[in-house]
Amino acid sequence: MDTTLRDGEQTSSVSFSASEKLTIAKLLLEELKVDRIEIASARVSEGELQAVKDVTEWASQNNYLEAVEVLTFVDRGVSVNWMLEAGAKVQNLLTKGSLNHLTHQLKKTPNQHFKEIEDNIALASKNNIETNIYLEDWSNGMRNSKAYVLEFLEFLSTQPVKRIMLPDTLGVLTPQESFGFVKEIKDLYPDLHFDFHAHNDYDLGVSNVMEALKAGADGLHLTVNGMGERAGNAPMASTIAVINDFMPNIQIGVKETYLFTISKLIETFSGVMIPSNKPVVGANVFTQTAGIHADGDNKNNLYFSELMPERFGRTRKYALGKSSGKANIQKNLQELGLQLDDEDLRKVTQRIIELGDKKQVVTKEDLPYIISDVLDRNYEEKVKVNSYVLTHSKGLKPSTTVSVTIENETFEESAQGDGQFDAFMNAIKQAFKKKKIVLPKLIDYAVRIPPGSNSDALCETVITWKNTEEEFKTRGLDSDQTVSAIKATEKMLNIIIS
Repeated sequence: MDTTLRDGEQTSSVSFSASEKLTIAKLLLEELKVDRIEIASARVSEGELQAVKDVTEWASQNNYLEAVEVLTFVDRGVSVNWMLEAGAKVQNLLTKGSLNHLTHQLKKTPNQHFKEIEDNIALASKNNIETNIYLEDWSNGMRNSKAYVLEFLEFLSTQPVKRIMLPDTLGVLTPQESFGFVKEIKDLYPDLHFDFHAHNDYDLGVSNVMEALKAGADGLHLTVNGMGERAGNAPMASTIAVINDFMPNIQIGVKETYLFTISKLIETFSGVMIPSNKPVVGANVFTQTAGIHADGDNKNNLYFSELMPERFGRTRKYALGKSSGKANIQKNLQELGLQLDDEDLRKVTQRIIELGDKKQVVTKEDLPYIISDVLDRNYEEKVKVNSYVLTHSKGLKPSTTVSVTIENETFEESAQGDGQFDAFMNAIKQAFKKKKIVLPKLIDYAVRIPPGSNSDALCETVITWKNTEEEFKTRGLDSDQTVSAIKATEKMLNIIIS
């Protein structure tokens, strides 16, 4: 079960709109092929109610309604009525899985709690709503009040409950405990269905999932990108890769090729950026930096593992920097269709190492310019931004006048825009339109100051462009943010002309 839309939405400052929830729900069920999705908590807000209605309406029309679940509460039927209004058919009833929670939060006895749960299940069944049960704080319950947990399970074994869900609510379990607790319960109740719900507070989420599966857990709760409260939940991508590679006796239907796609969508909708080193979906996890690794890849794929990027719709990359060797450079040159003899390759490699020592980022697109600089070859500069005037006045739209030379022909254009850089781009587009050249789309614009720098530091602007064939990035460096963006744009203009 994917619970990104419910438990994952408890990530600090994250709230999905109704349209975003519907889009994510469709991708999770239709493309990623998860078995179930938990999409909301009952009674949260009118907006949440409408979001659930949108999802259940779509799910009903496409035979997914039984796969859509909502967190509910023991509240004398208020949640059940909310479910009926929302059109949902499966409730995940939140109950107390530890005596500590029951005593200090609800201030009730086990028998009182069980009776209220029984009444809730009966009311849900009467209204054709299926019930699964969450044992909140179950992990601490097994540690500190096992007799209560076992008494609770004995009661649930007499109820029409489809799944019993065992959450490590505070993410405190060790892998050994995950195995031992789940096995003990499965040995006692082999015919009941138990889901394991791991949190990642000690970074043990995936390890705990593996052990719970070995112990006989019947289902898992995961979130895309490990979204969730505090340190988050067990992450979908890593868990799926681990199961497929190390647990051959377990068959799952999740489609690996869509893991990266849904990961990037959640990143966009949530605003929570994926760490570059996050397994499977991080930007750098299929990038070789050390030259010896690239060399090994050329020699019988010595540094390949089962975790191949193609499984996830990705490709391997070879970074350029101070750790680069000839093999890294060659890999990037091959992609550009360029060849160098050994001596020239040595010179270019040394230059890239020097740039890396200065903490300058070198990209594949920089290689032709580095080669030209190092080897004194005449890569003609076909586009040059000669001069520009940038204006910004209160109450007036920013404007720019630009002089640019394109293949020995100079143009002077003026334009307005929403900001100084937007005005500059509008002027440049006017010049290139006269040459009947369409510029690539700007799809991402990132600005950063090198770590540890002062207020007068250089500013690096990284712009991602997309033409009809592929995406590429260019960088500019200057003490002025707009000027650094202009430098990055000038590099882009020369790349497309070349």
